[in-house]
Amino acid sequence: MNALLAEIPSPSQSVWHLGPFPVRAYAIAILLGIVVAVVITQRRWKERGGDPEAVLDIVFWAVPFGIVGGRLYHVVSSPDAYFGPGGDPWKAFAIWEGGLGIWGAVALGAVGAWIGCRRAGVRFASFADSVAPALLVAQAIGRLGNWFNQELFGGPTTLPWGLRIDDAHLPAGYDPGTLFHPTFLYEMVWNLAAAALIVWLDRRFRLGHGRVFWLYVMTYTVGRLWIELLRIDPAETVLGLRLNVWTSLIVGLGALVAFVVVGRRNPGRETTVLLTPPSTQDDEAEASEPSR
Repeated sequence: MNALLAEIPSPSQSVWHLGPFPVRAYAIAILLGIVVAVVITQRRWKERGGDPEAVLDIVFWAVPFGIVGGRLYHVVSSPDAYFGPGGDPWKAFAIWEGGLGIWGAVALGAVGAWIGCRRAGVRFASFADSVAPALLVAQAIGRLGNWFNQELFGGPTTLPWGLRIDDAHLPAGYDPGTLFHPTFLYEMVWNLAAAALIVWLDRRFRLGHGRVFWLYVMTYTVGRLWIELLRIDPAETVLGLRLNVWTSLIVGLGALVAFVVVGRRNPGRETTVLLTPPSTQDDEAEASEPSR
């Protein structure tokens, strides 16, 4: 029966060499996702009345923080490969081989973005609302890296879109020819659909004060929850469930509470993205001028 089914092949390689320099598909996917996210954010930031060039200044802080945070979460949540029996602690720094946890990336990336926003004199909540759907698009593109690495796939399936894994990457206990759920594809489709939904809701209801960002967190965690339950890669478990399942539940509920509370306190959208409104700046400038 499997012979009659279609399937998704895995890429034959994930690393190319330009002389002595390796070019990794995972890194390309991450970088491409960042570039696309910046372009989308600049457009949304301009629509909100901000200076598109300020986005680059903020990203300068957010991206390094996000990469460090993503790697830290990955290492802490999957420590056996680095600190368990036969593990290699130095590989915790080998970020080019893959392994970024989105929770850590968003959390520490937000710290970097906050610093960038303060330096640029703009509201962090306004920037978070602008970047929210762009993050989903970037995450969708980044999942292509998992496809090239033949990692983080789901359990066996007989569905027509089953993913074929090369023998070298086949988990122990599975026969060659077994097809698996392409969770990278599921998350790509979910993230892109969620990004489109968020943009529509933002335009329809003129959301502001961070509500678009909390909506992003809610939609992503709902998708990540059911996708995480399909995955079979090794992971830390708590009370019989993968750590990321519990994280999705807790973070998603927290985002729902934040969305409701912020909406009640600050309905609608802020009138300016600047920390200090222009009228206030003008008044202060006039007050500082010497009397004539």
